[in-house]
Amino acid sequence: MFVPPAPADANAPRQLGGDPDWWRGGVIYQIYPRSFLDMNGDGVGDLAGVAARLDYIASLGVDAIWISPFFTSPMKDFGYDVADYRDVDPMFGTLEDFDALLDGAHRRGVRVMLDLVLSHTSDKHPWFQESRIDRRNARHDWYVWADPEPDGTPPTNWLSIFGGSAWEWESRRRQYYLHNFLTSQPDLNFHNPDVQEAMLDVARFWLERGVDGFRLDTANMYFHDAELRNNPPIAPGMSVNGIPEQNPYSMQQPLYNINRPENLGFMERLRALMDRYPGTASVGEVGAVTNMYKALEDYTAPGRLHMAYSFDYLNDSYSAAHVRRVSEGMARQPDNWPSWAFSNHDNMRVLSRWRLSQDPRRAGPMLTALLTSLRGSPCLYQGEELALTEAVVPFELLQDPYGIRFWPDFKGRDGCRTPMPWSASAAHGGFSDGQPWLPMPPDHLDRAVDLQHRDPVSPLNRVRAFLKWRRGQPALLKGDIAFHDAPEPVVAFSRRHDGSSLLCVFNLGAGAASFDTGGFGPMSPLGGHGFGGAMEGAGARLGPFDAFFAAYQ
Repeated sequence: MFVPPAPADANAPRQLGGDPDWWRGGVIYQIYPRSFLDMNGDGVGDLAGVAARLDYIASLGVDAIWISPFFTSPMKDFGYDVADYRDVDPMFGTLEDFDALLDGAHRRGVRVMLDLVLSHTSDKHPWFQESRIDRRNARHDWYVWADPEPDGTPPTNWLSIFGGSAWEWESRRRQYYLHNFLTSQPDLNFHNPDVQEAMLDVARFWLERGVDGFRLDTANMYFHDAELRNNPPIAPGMSVNGIPEQNPYSMQQPLYNINRPENLGFMERLRALMDRYPGTASVGEVGAVTNMYKALEDYTAPGRLHMAYSFDYLNDSYSAAHVRRVSEGMARQPDNWPSWAFSNHDNMRVLSRWRLSQDPRRAGPMLTALLTSLRGSPCLYQGEELALTEAVVPFELLQDPYGIRFWPDFKGRDGCRTPMPWSASAAHGGFSDGQPWLPMPPDHLDRAVDLQHRDPVSPLNRVRAFLKWRRGQPALLKGDIAFHDAPEPVVAFSRRHDGSSLLCVFNLGAGAASFDTGGFGPMSPLGGHGFGGAMEGAGARLGPFDAFFAAYQ
């Protein structure tokens, strides 16, 4: 099996630093373990595969990895339907495999964050198996149960994000249970104090094991409206963030099924627990809201989540004005700290979504540099460093129930979840010796790690160079941000920290561009970051998908 050689400095010990605020500006690399590397030949990636690539991960210059769920699960939603929060699904390995991965990451100076799914469980979880039996058992109210309307219809008009009603009938109880996703993903009843304690115990279990924090799946969906009020229709000009328009979920304001104020109280309890483990951090997924910036302000207020990310960079909008609007929208509260992602396991890969797939070698590194230069903590999705585009998965090979339900208008999430290409000449790109659970896209083989590692100007090596350079720029890690007026397609902003200022200019277009620096005073262009933007007279000159950085007073 091909093992990409690490740069000379990647193997040097890089013990975890003592800064408890490492997450401010830290780069988080998301790993979707099913598709990262398969070590046992069953066609599905595993924890041993992640451990085998820790040198590669460290060579990227990231600060932490976020691992998508690997807990025991029937895999109806590929791990986001948990049947046992305290064990590893045999598909991915064992608890001992996880401990080895954690130790190996820490020895390389890389922190490990887990993807916790607390809003719902699998219907195979023992808690639900007990709860669904009758209305008298010890866990009868651990899930959201409600009586039908007199005509037998569901108790509210709430919809599932995965299609249809959010209510499913249970004949033994003669009641409906709530599921915001698949019918096999029943929602927990967070109004029950015992449920809250159980979920805090789950977090405590992994914190005691040594993890460095959590990415919280559907962080704003833990509580429902206890009065079971119907959602109103969407108002003209309003949209539900993160929900495609083909989905009828986008036709309601999700006021009562999710986004409840009681949710914030649980965030405070979780934060109080995490504060007992210095150096840990939380990042929340806050989606399906109609006022994204207000929601993110609420969830990252002091004493709640360390950071939360906006879906506004995960949509189809691509322009300099959009980049500025989103970042400034999150900067309204200077004490709040955002997290950014251009791609993840739930959305089309950014180069395809922003229609830049014709020039991925140049556009990919520029987007990574832009993402990691904004004020906040960036999340890089596996394969972004390779400038991978969205894969085309034919309907007959689809695995995602979300895509199968809404095909062909919405093709689901499989296109961003295909296996990592490690070796261009190996079977299945070196991902597995067996048949992969999703096909390896032929065009991804041309961007395999082994080819890019040998090419000094490949997207992979440019990302490595930039992130290494970024580590030495305190303004990019923890500074504030101020945008400057610039013509499309140029994004220009300053980052300031401890009296130093850094000008950052990005050309989002495929043609040459310029930016007037005349009003900034004496300026010292900076090199070593892998981009070719340069001073020309009283301005910065940038090539296609280029960047320019300069220090000034």
